[in-house]
Amino acid sequence: MSFEWPWQYNFPPFFTLQPNVDTRQKQLAAWCSLVLSYFRHRKLYTVDVLEAQESPVFNNKKIERKLSVEAIQVVFEELRKKGNLEWMDKNKTRCLIMWRRPEEWGKLIYQWVSKNGMVNSVFTLYELSNGDDTENEEFHGLEDWMLLRSLQALQTEGKAEIITMDDGKGVKFF
Repeated sequence: MSFEWPWQYNFPPFFTLQPNVDTRQKQLAAWCSLVLSYFRHRKLYTVDVLEAQESPVFNNKKIERKLSVEAIQVVFEELRKKGNLEWMDKNKTRCLIMWRRPEEWGKLIYQWVSKNGMVNSVFTLYELSNGDDTENEEFHGLEDWMLLRSLQALQTEGKAEIITMDDGKGVKFF
């Protein structure tokens, strides 16, 4: 399935930050939505800021426009404020894009556990993210760092406990 670009993507002024405050706010909202949709579609979680400018999401070769590195930083800052981005280093060169926050993943995982009558069951992290039982679930293939954060969110809510097992980590659901 191919990614559907929003109409703004083929509109050259979209690639230049607008000076009018209201227009810029709408533009940034559209950029945030585009970045999250694109990363979700491609199941991507990390981005290098210097490489971002060459990524299709910020570089529309068809209309020969690309968002400047400074504008990309503004979009990333907006995503950070919304809780969808975390910097991986102090220099802000790499970041995690969370198109779904850990609490949201945790909710999806817990719904699956409940729906399948697996409350009070123990799973390895591998079983949850890569097991045959979860193959058709949206969280199948979830990267370990995000899976762990999602389970930590459930642990905070008292719905799960992360446990250490011989071959790594596991989780018990309540």
